[in-house]
Amino acid sequence: MYKIESEIAGQKLIIETGKVAKKSSGAVWVQYGENIILATAVISSNIKEEIDFIPLTVDYREKAYAAGKIPGGFFKREGKPSEEEVLSSRLIDRSIRPLFPKGFRNETQVIVTVLSASESNQPSILGITGASIALSLSDKVIDKMVGGVRIAKIGDEFIINPTDKQLEQSELDIVVAGNKDGITMVEGEAKKVPEPVIMEALKKAHTEIKKVIETGEKLLSIAPAPKQSISLYQVEEKLTREVIDFLTPEIENINSEWKKEEKDEYLEKLKERLLQKFLPLYPEREYDLLSLLEEMKRKKLREMVANEGKRWDTRGLDEIRKISCEVGILPRVHGSSLFTRGDTQSLVVTTLGTSADEQIIDGLQREEITKRFMFHYNFPPFSTGEARRMGAPGRREIGHGFLAERALAAVIPDESTFPYTIRVVSDILESNGSSSMASVCGGSLSLMDAGVPISEPVAGVAIGLIKENGKNILLTDILGIEDHLGDMDFKVAGTKEAVTALQLDIKTDRVEFEILSEALEKAKLARMVILEKMAQVIEKPRESLPKHAPRIATLSIPMDKIPDVIGPGGRVIKRIIKETGARVDIDDVEGKVTVSSMSEEATSNALKMIEDIVRELKVGKVYLGKVKRVTNFGAFVEISPGKEGLVHISELSDKYVKNVSEVVHPGDEILVKIIGIDELGRINLSKKRVNEK
Repeated sequence: MYKIESEIAGQKLIIETGKVAKKSSGAVWVQYGENIILATAVISSNIKEEIDFIPLTVDYREKAYAAGKIPGGFFKREGKPSEEEVLSSRLIDRSIRPLFPKGFRNETQVIVTVLSASESNQPSILGITGASIALSLSDKVIDKMVGGVRIAKIGDEFIINPTDKQLEQSELDIVVAGNKDGITMVEGEAKKVPEPVIMEALKKAHTEIKKVIETGEKLLSIAPAPKQSISLYQVEEKLTREVIDFLTPEIENINSEWKKEEKDEYLEKLKERLLQKFLPLYPEREYDLLSLLEEMKRKKLREMVANEGKRWDTRGLDEIRKISCEVGILPRVHGSSLFTRGDTQSLVVTTLGTSADEQIIDGLQREEITKRFMFHYNFPPFSTGEARRMGAPGRREIGHGFLAERALAAVIPDESTFPYTIRVVSDILESNGSSSMASVCGGSLSLMDAGVPISEPVAGVAIGLIKENGKNILLTDILGIEDHLGDMDFKVAGTKEAVTALQLDIKTDRVEFEILSEALEKAKLARMVILEKMAQVIEKPRESLPKHAPRIATLSIPMDKIPDVIGPGGRVIKRIIKETGARVDIDDVEGKVTVSSMSEEATSNALKMIEDIVRELKVGKVYLGKVKRVTNFGAFVEISPGKEGLVHISELSDKYVKNVSEVVHPGDEILVKIIGIDELGRINLSKKRVNEK
């Protein structure tokens, strides 16, 4: 067993190997405070020749026992990955994928298992470092190690690997991964934080990442070295030479002045000619032929950018694609928008609900919580012109939806201001780059169309990078092909003045801070343009809610009044619901009552009934009551829902009353005064003393 310890941000980091999971290609046990994860990597010895991508799968799984819990549900065992597990899997995957060399085609699976989870630091961050070390302990594949940290900011202080309580107070929550030379992945949100503060946070995070990496490298220096090197897949030299000779003049024919559609059509025809010419000669090498064409296309795109300053669709480097915005296009929904940028189009719909519609989340490290703002993203196959099976939302859809949700969360009003549950759904109708950022823009428009009083609009844009001939060239609002064949996809969302969310993925071994800083500034300039276009359609939230949205009102009541509102066996609350048609939800923890209905009048009536119930009854005060029943000794009058008092026959009139029915009947509304409340809470009323002072 091999073990190394160090201190990171005031807590002990322990990394060991050689004790467990020894059948895997590489396994590492990582402990930070009371958090422990096991990261394993298994690399197949066989090369998969029929693919042109890195066959890497990352699974992050949380065991309920890690937090001293038993899983809920009928089966009482862990089931499919939760949304949080899926997002953590993506974080780890995106951090380590740039490590793999070109030509790596061996099936690889990384599994990160949470074995112990404290109530403070989130164990998913350990998965980035653990996965990297597990791969380094496997067959010789990667040369560099990556580490990961989470960074927050409270006041003027940056906090590395903050606790959950610190995150609640923080204006930043960013996960950063990197190697010793620079950043490889960023994912996070901010409560309207300016770009210079973001850059400062990234630099401070990288300082701690280098310490984490040094700890990992110490372990690797004493642990047994990987036994063998993995062979990288290479296309047959003869085939490569023949195809390149054929493609070179054809690719050179592409004129940078051609429109994007002309280039795409030309390449599609070239692909057909390539396959017709070489498939008969190399019948089992279609993937090789297509990958060589892709490499030539990549080279051409990058040369056009580096040498001519021209992009695939002839735009300038900082030019944004044509934007069009519409709102209110769906009559029955609460809020809707259609945001189109180039060939990327997002239909976004906002739905308003009550507290009963909140999402219930049972997390590993916390008790059950509720979530009142949700953003869901869908990517149907027709958006890219494909025909394929549709299933449940995949990792990409969950990740993009979460990014858009983070981008808009900073401007969502709090519950006391706007007591609605808010669900936003983005359906991508066309996709060619930055559909998640189009969802942010469309989401902002849709929220304003629904009358949600967001503090200010939010827009997002993706910045790309081409590293070619010693140049670092940034591209604003990248196309799908520029993402695919470029070196960086840096999504930045925010308001006019500040950042609310960001996500960075790269295809090189690192990206320098100077490039990130410049990219943030270009993203800000682009946001100004996009926000201006959005403002031409809708500048601020509508002042009234749509007619189809529920009307909601809230009321805080004393905790000891909750039983009065509910009534014996729920009779009082059932009566309120039946008489008004409104829905009534009671939070018996905070003492908050939420009343909702499609009718403003119904909501108002129900609220008044509840106010009458909780209103303190005072001796000497006059109430308008309703006679519920009469007896031979008096009448019982309801002065508020669920609260009745007796008007004795002697208190009905200042004249002699022989029969109660001579004065009142069931259903009559009469003014009565409280003349006494006994020690059992029984209320004595008088009709004849109403005018007495």
